[in-house]
Amino acid sequence: MTRNFPDSFLWGVSTASYQVEGAVREGGRVPSIWDTFAHTPGKIAGSDTGDVACDVYHRYAEDIEQARQMGLGAFRFSVAWPRAINQVGLDYYDRVVDHLCQAGIAPVVTLYHWDLPQYLQDAGGWANRDTAYYFADYAESVAKVLGDRVAIWTTLNEPWCTAFLGYASGEHAPGVRNQAAALAAAHHLNLAHGLGAQAVRAVLPSAKISVSLNLNVARPVTDSLADAAATARVMRVANDIFLLPMLEGRYDPQLFDDTAAITNWAFVRDGDLAQIHQPLGVLGVNYYSPSYVSFQPASQSNDCFPGCDHVAFAPAKPPLTAMGWSQEPSGITELLTGLARRFDGLDLMVTENGAAFEDVVGADGLVHDPARVAYLDAHINAVADAIDAGAPVRGYMLWSLLDNFEWACGYSRRFGLLYTDFASQQRTWKDSAFWYQNVASTNCLS
Repeated sequence: MTRNFPDSFLWGVSTASYQVEGAVREGGRVPSIWDTFAHTPGKIAGSDTGDVACDVYHRYAEDIEQARQMGLGAFRFSVAWPRAINQVGLDYYDRVVDHLCQAGIAPVVTLYHWDLPQYLQDAGGWANRDTAYYFADYAESVAKVLGDRVAIWTTLNEPWCTAFLGYASGEHAPGVRNQAAALAAAHHLNLAHGLGAQAVRAVLPSAKISVSLNLNVARPVTDSLADAAATARVMRVANDIFLLPMLEGRYDPQLFDDTAAITNWAFVRDGDLAQIHQPLGVLGVNYYSPSYVSFQPASQSNDCFPGCDHVAFAPAKPPLTAMGWSQEPSGITELLTGLARRFDGLDLMVTENGAAFEDVVGADGLVHDPARVAYLDAHINAVADAIDAGAPVRGYMLWSLLDNFEWACGYSRRFGLLYTDFASQQRTWKDSAFWYQNVASTNCLS
């Protein structure tokens, strides 16, 4: 069956600065928290770092040309705050945007994809309220340089990961393990979103503002009231902690009750919620896999989910990706249609979706990745199901164009459409790249 998408539907790819750029000591770039974290023994698989990564700093024109050949209409990339602190760094992104425009590809800019300057972390990072105001200053400087050539301005990517993997579990940079600090970081990220949105609009009044959230599709293991309550608790600290302040200008009082043993939320000041609640042009949605939740009678630690000590997460259901994540495309339909019902009139865009598998270059010099093709076909069909159900989904950004530095997994996990040989920096189109080229060029699944 052929599935046609709306004429204005945007097909694209997503990347992130620290994962692909390399050149960490060039152009006046200062160290980021990920430079520090990656160079700390035992933090990254294989002791890998993003020092070189995919060398996109030098090869961006080549990669944009690959995207053009794929027929993509949009390219989502992040500006590295540690690079954009001076004119040389800003000029680099100016050239990137120019190349995208010349290729007929709409630039979709993410202002923060996890690479906080280390000097700000030394002052407390996202647990420090001042960081939100520094972010607004940074956002303004980028907006002045890149101007109205940018199709969508995304303030933050996955603030849940920044707050809770970075400050609660310590799995990600900066490697802090303090749930109270994590909740403060979540609020300050919300504040940074609101202040950043205002800063961009002060320069570009008609800017389309977005934020990309990795919203948890949490499902109760059973239909018991206890499992339903445990699932609701997860959803409050995974989703509503960002959705409600950003889209409704409030926090759920139950979230405060859930986390009362951890913090009194004194970091929320008068006027903050009005600052956070800014109009969005589109909400970015990142989806990979759902989770299954049950009530746990005995208290246990859930580092990433403050206030969820009586919650248990069931093992992922096979078939699994190389990340150990289940493959359930119905989750993206559920997520998109649920958001459409809850926030009527808000445009949606899938800003990350994809899968890691054990890709290898075959004897024929090609990379055959049928599992990824099947994953993408099923998930894009699930996006089409959401559109058919009335969800206003305006685009799909696949993660990712390139195999890259996959955070704590280093280079051991491959998500890309293009196979990256990290020694030679040669890019090879996988079968999935040719498949996605056909989808993007025809605007349909067949």
